[in-house]
Amino acid sequence: MGRKVTLATCSLNQWALDFEGNLERILKSIEIAKAHGAKYRLGPELEICGFGCADHFYESDTLLHSFQVLRKLLESSVTQDIICDVGMPIMHHNVRYNCRVLFLNRKILLIRPKMVMANHGNYRELRWFSPWNQLRNVEEYFLPRMIQEVTGQVTVPFGDCVLSTKDTCIGTEICEELWNPRSPHIQMGLDGVEIFTNSSASHHELRKADQRVNLIKSATTKDTGQCKAEITRGQCCTTNTGHSTTSGGIYLYANQRGCDGDRVYYDGCAMVVINGDIVAQGAQFSLNDVEVITATLDLEDVRSYRGEVCQPNMEREPKPCHRVKVDFSFSSGDDIFLPTHQPITWHFHTPEEEISLGPACWLWDYLRRSGQAGFLLPLSGGVDSSSTACIVHSMCVLLCQAVEDGNGQVLEDVRRVVGDDSYRPQHPGELCARIFTTCYMASENSSEDTCSRARELANQIGSTHMNINIDMAVKGILGIFSVVTGRWPQFRANGGSHRENLALQNVQARVRMVLAYLFAQLSLWARGKPGGLLVLGSANVDESLTGYFTKYDCSSADINPIGGISKADLKSFLLYCVEQFQLPALTGILSAPPTAELEPLTDGHVSQTDEADMGMTYSELSVIGRLRKISKCGPFSMFCKLIHMWKDALSPTEVAQKVKHFFRMYSMNRHKMTTVTPSYHAESYSPDDNRFDLRPFLYNTRWTWQFRCIDQVSQETANTPRQ
Repeated sequence: MGRKVTLATCSLNQWALDFEGNLERILKSIEIAKAHGAKYRLGPELEICGFGCADHFYESDTLLHSFQVLRKLLESSVTQDIICDVGMPIMHHNVRYNCRVLFLNRKILLIRPKMVMANHGNYRELRWFSPWNQLRNVEEYFLPRMIQEVTGQVTVPFGDCVLSTKDTCIGTEICEELWNPRSPHIQMGLDGVEIFTNSSASHHELRKADQRVNLIKSATTKDTGQCKAEITRGQCCTTNTGHSTTSGGIYLYANQRGCDGDRVYYDGCAMVVINGDIVAQGAQFSLNDVEVITATLDLEDVRSYRGEVCQPNMEREPKPCHRVKVDFSFSSGDDIFLPTHQPITWHFHTPEEEISLGPACWLWDYLRRSGQAGFLLPLSGGVDSSSTACIVHSMCVLLCQAVEDGNGQVLEDVRRVVGDDSYRPQHPGELCARIFTTCYMASENSSEDTCSRARELANQIGSTHMNINIDMAVKGILGIFSVVTGRWPQFRANGGSHRENLALQNVQARVRMVLAYLFAQLSLWARGKPGGLLVLGSANVDESLTGYFTKYDCSSADINPIGGISKADLKSFLLYCVEQFQLPALTGILSAPPTAELEPLTDGHVSQTDEADMGMTYSELSVIGRLRKISKCGPFSMFCKLIHMWKDALSPTEVAQKVKHFFRMYSMNRHKMTTVTPSYHAESYSPDDNRFDLRPFLYNTRWTWQFRCIDQVSQETANTPRQ
């Protein structure tokens, strides 16, 4: 009957500037798509060069090599008899665009440039690309000679256009365009486009997946009653809220997967949706470099869905889409017995599962691509370092499962990391012993409780564990200071000043960093094994907000898997790990108060706690962090919000004290963010100013004007009877 179509979309673990590897993964995805009968294959955004090229997009090499890869794709027998949709940067009239290139049988059908740039949060697309802002306008693009030699074409259509086959019409969206209030699929749908595609490079954040899924579902569904009401107003499929959608259609979503060289992890979730129903779902977290999902769907389902609701308004579109016609059919004439995919329910991970899986996959990408032989972690026996250790353990669990499932790429990478071509991991703990070293760095201020907790956790996850005493190194450094100055600083508990007390804490912390790197470089050498280790950090996102860590201490590391995760979420994650991974040692770690253990013990017990040192709780810090970053609050507006949010627990005067204390700490320690360890990005209030949080690092720490406004309102509120 010629109405059923089989379409493929994918998640690929591309790597910035890895043109060879990226080409192989693209070809493999096309090969899988064809094997499943697909006539169209969609890939992630900028998949040829990798999305995270950043300022490499300025280089002519990146454009050149992208076209060289495109030529290889056009020439390959794998790409024949299927419409391939790939992403790459293209220069047109001396302007750089983020583009999709659609081709079939060695002919380029069209080039569609991105029209809405992502330019917030982690994204700076306007730094490298210009948006195509000529709605419905199409120009001629002169192909490079290397492409002309293959295709025989001199020019191809370039601009806002759609592809019209013998049996349907397919239109493109690129990542951010879906999130825009005026998404292109709205007008395309009104003009009869039946299949929408979205090539994306969307990163993982905790609790974000449902937003993406709901957006894609809404792109092809509409409340029937609402739509009929809008038809009577001449506004079919649009609303005044800015969240317009088209009624009916097929939507394919492709996404990047993995760490392509930066702090974010792209989390897949490729999917196919028809008329608001998900019919095919890819994994959110996976060690598979290539994942292809296909779906067979009936175009008549789209036409019937639309015909009931919005058909009267379809012909009112004032300016139709520019259609590029191709002599090709997605469907065949004898597909009556071809089964179609039915709706499924999307499985969303809990935040605890996301912490277990996302950073673990990110760590594995970083390890296998860095050429190192494993990780080293200073394990203190507290929540933060224990969370990092559990994430590495989760990584080992995923690796063993992937090998058991027959993932040859993972096995090859594991063998290369451990330096043994015959090795096959049998158990996560056994693999952990080979690639993960933990060390407890004790001083005279360390308690036996934290030492035993660290040792017990290391035994349960299987890491190679060491106990290192740092007192000799600390006393050696202080001895140098004493020889030069004739003074020996004392802790506050022993009569020393605040400056002495802080300096003595910092020297311990910095010695730990030096020793961590020494052991990371030479511990395998000492055991007669090749390679070095990557040092892992374990400062959480809330500590970074106030700068509650020593600059260049053991929070300074190669990478940090928990640097974008709050303390509250880490505690929930460890509770999850107790049951998921059978790690009872975490119970004692969770019940102990967080402490740096840098000041003398009192009767053998810890007297210093993190929350007392910071002057606020971790839960309060999480609220403050979200207000500062997400709600864009300065000191005064934050105070105004918190006096209502915390009215049941704190007076306006107490709120004012906490707000002012936070901003003093924040501004005093902001310089630390310029050297903070690259961290897995998991929270939208990340304080990492290298990429995500572009604020100064030299402040007037008195905040004179701002704090005076707070004091005035605080005093007025205190004199006003509370309701």
